Amino acid sequence: MESIVKDDDCIQFLRWSLVRLRMRWDGFRKVRGQVCKRIVRRMHDLGIADIGTYRSFLEKNDVEWTVLDSLCRITISRFYRDREVFRFLEEDVFVKLSQNAVERGDSVLRCWSIGCASGEEPYTLAILWNLVIAPRFPCLELRILATDADIRMVGRAVEGRYAAGSLAHLPAEWTRRAFIRKDGRYCIKDEVREKICFVVHDIRGVIHQDKFHIIFCRNLVFTYFDASLQQQMLSRMRDRLLPGGVLVIGVHEALPAGSRGFVRWPGSRGVYLRVRNQ
Repeated sequence: MESIVKDDDCIQFLRWSLVRLRMRWDGFRKVRGQVCKRIVRRMHDLGIADIGTYRSFLEKNDVEWTVLDSLCRITISRFYRDREVFRFLEEDVFVKLSQNAVERGDSVLRCWSIGCASGEEPYTLAILWNLVIAPRFPCLELRILATDADIRMVGRAVEGRYAAGSLAHLPAEWTRRAFIRKDGRYCIKDEVREKICFVVHDIRGVIHQDKFHIIFCRNLVFTYFDASLQQQMLSRMRDRLLPGGVLVIGVHEALPAGSRGFVRWPGSRGVYLRVRNQ
C-alpha cells in the first residue's frame, strides 16, 4: 500500500500532533520535509495510506506517540557549525574558563554537549582544545560528555568516520592534524576521540553526572520544545552548571522569557554565564 501525504496535510498534522509532544510548530517549519518523509515511511510500514487514518491510529494507540516523537528528531549537523561561536570560544570563553580553573587549582574542565547527533560538535570542541587551548594550559584537561536520544546517531559518532563535506567549514590545518584519511573518509584520531564519552540520552530524562563548567545545547531545546518544556529543561541545565559556568545555545535561539540564573556573555551570540547564587 502506497502512502502519499501532501505538504498542506502534513502541516496540519504536525500542528495538531506537536502540541501533544510538547513541541512547537515554528521550530519545524523549515525542516518539516525531513519529518514528513519519516512519517510517510512509518505509515507505509503500518499499512496506512492517508494521514487522517494515521491520526486516528495515534488517538487509539498511546505507544505510537513514542514512535512519532522519535520521527521528529532533527539530525542536521556539521563540523565548526557557526564558526563565529567557535572563534569566540577560542579567543574568549575557553581562555577565561581555563584561567579560572587554574587559579582554583582544578585539573579538569567538564563539558556537556546535548543533542550531539553524529558527533561533529563535541569533536570540534575536542579539536579546538587540543590544537589551541591545551598548549596554553598544559596542566588542564578537557572531558566531554556527548549525548543524543538517537542510538543510530550516537553509533555514528562513536565510529567517527565522515565524508569530506562534513568538514567543509573546518580550518584546513585542523583537518590535517585531527583526522586520518582512509577509504575516502576522514577518521578522527585517537587523541581527539579519547576526550569524549558518548552516551544515548534524551535531555528530557534524568542524567546522573557531575556538574559541568560548560554546556552546549544548540538548535534543540530552544528551537523545537514548547515554552514550558524549555523552562523545565533550562532549569535542569542550570542545576547541572557550576556557578560561573557557561551555557551555549544556537545563534538564532533565545532563552525563554522570564529565565533566571543567566546573563549574556558580553559581545557574544548565544553564550550565557551562569550567575552565582540563583
